[in-house]
Amino acid sequence: MKKIISVFLFIIGTFILGILYSHYIEPKTLMVKEYKVTNSLITDSFHGFKIVHITDLHYGTMVNEKLGKKLVRKINQIQPDIIVLTGDLFDSHVPLNQNEQLIVTELLKSMKANIGKYAIKGEHDISHKEWESIMTECNFINLNDTYELIYKEDYTPILLAGLSTNIGVKKNVQEKLKDAIQYLTQYKETKGETLYSILLMHEPDTIDSIEQNPFHLILAGHSHGGQINIPVLQYYLSPKGAKKYEKEYYKIKNKDIYISTGIGTTTFTYRFLNKPSINFYRITNK
Repeated sequence: MKKIISVFLFIIGTFILGILYSHYIEPKTLMVKEYKVTNSLITDSFHGFKIVHITDLHYGTMVNEKLGKKLVRKINQIQPDIIVLTGDLFDSHVPLNQNEQLIVTELLKSMKANIGKYAIKGEHDISHKEWESIMTECNFINLNDTYELIYKEDYTPILLAGLSTNIGVKKNVQEKLKDAIQYLTQYKETKGETLYSILLMHEPDTIDSIEQNPFHLILAGHSHGGQINIPVLQYYLSPKGAKKYEKEYYKIKNKDIYISTGIGTTTFTYRFLNKPSINFYRITNK
């Protein structure tokens, strides 16, 4: 009987410690996940190009000014060429007062990139009307349903496209990407060459809605890795839009797809065996 009680108390104690750890400790840590992305289409001028990918801060839930400053330090230590934010800077359940908006603005302003900073909206950002003005003030280029050409040292660019959240939106995905796809098609017809292209999106399952997909590198967020990294449970905790593609990497038809587990939390303020993270990519041609 004593053994049974001891085992029972051990299980209960471990469970309680796990809950405390996943709420008070793990969500406040921050790690960098580094990846090498290789494609022969990448020109020599972009060989070693550094991309920092951040997503799903959900500022005001578990991410606060202190963790935000740690995030800025880690990003600036990398000295990225570009920084990309793939949605849910804010949380729809957490309204921010003016002082909190100023803190977010200063944090984003402090992030340094050699070439540029780019962002798209997640579904939680839609209710925050200040999103556009903050992006502008912090020198983040609003890449929602449009594209930019990034140049480095020579005349052959990389195309960077952005696809805004597709949750609760009537506009067709193919229509949103029409201009970017048209440019890539015309470039190939005119130059006789394929331009290396990157797509930013929020919900990774949206990949299957892109009928004509010319992109080589796709960066997404939204999944949070389920927040709780336990098989089966992780799947059920993953949000709609990240049910099919819930892992961190896929190779589909020669396309590299990376899904960041993100930085913040939503719905429930816990992370377990799933530390908040920044994704850092070095793109190379060999």
